[in-house]
Amino acid sequence: MEKNLTKTDLILIIDDSEDILDFLTEIFSDGYDVVTAEDAEQASAILKNNVIDLIISDIMMPGIDGFEFCQQIKSDIDYCHIPLILLTSKNTYQAQIAGLEVGADAYVQKPFSPEFLLLQVANLLKNRFKVREHFASTPFEDSWITTHLKTDEMFMKKVEEYIHLNIKDTNLEIDQLAYHMNMSRPTFYRKVKAISDVTPKDLVNIVRLKKAAKLIAESDLKLFEVAQMVGYNSQSIFGKNFLKYFGINPLEYASQLKNA
Repeated sequence: MEKNLTKTDLILIIDDSEDILDFLTEIFSDGYDVVTAEDAEQASAILKNNVIDLIISDIMMPGIDGFEFCQQIKSDIDYCHIPLILLTSKNTYQAQIAGLEVGADAYVQKPFSPEFLLLQVANLLKNRFKVREHFASTPFEDSWITTHLKTDEMFMKKVEEYIHLNIKDTNLEIDQLAYHMNMSRPTFYRKVKAISDVTPKDLVNIVRLKKAAKLIAESDLKLFEVAQMVGYNSQSIFGKNFLKYFGINPLEYASQLKNA
């Protein structure tokens, strides 16, 4: 499935030069939504109030420079999943290494061609989409947490482990998960959605259904018993959700396993 990038991704551009901001805004405004900041302080305020999909930051800025800002972003659990491109006029290997060491996803030297920068952005966003798509399309894997960022992987595994520990709780809600992760409800919601492309509610449901599929495959439990063990009060709702997610109802799935 190809991703439609038109007017769906929000890019944050940071540069203390108004001319550069105007130039980059013009480059990206045809395909993306764009917000700009003149320094790291403004950028941090924008991050708190918007769901940013990608950041482009100059290195040479007043106050906190691009290297330090990148390091802050990549060490913050709330924002580390956001791809970040550093722009610089420093044409040295040392500068490139420094950019990679602080976690930059790409390092682009000035002057650059608009086409090259557009391609870098498109590729990074496409990769993020593939990761999110993978989460939603691998229901039978033991772990669907596979990402190039260890911080994201650890975050999602911690969430999934908590869901498993409380899987029989029919009232397990986003507030409990957010509290467990020491995050506010809105921040937790944005984080899960950004990494996995599913809501926390859907994530809980997927973990329940994956556990149910495993129980059906590995035990002789009745379907109503399986439903109860994964937190469903209603076998009917369990069956509908199972069919919606796996494309087969629990009874047919169990029958196929027996006949395999």
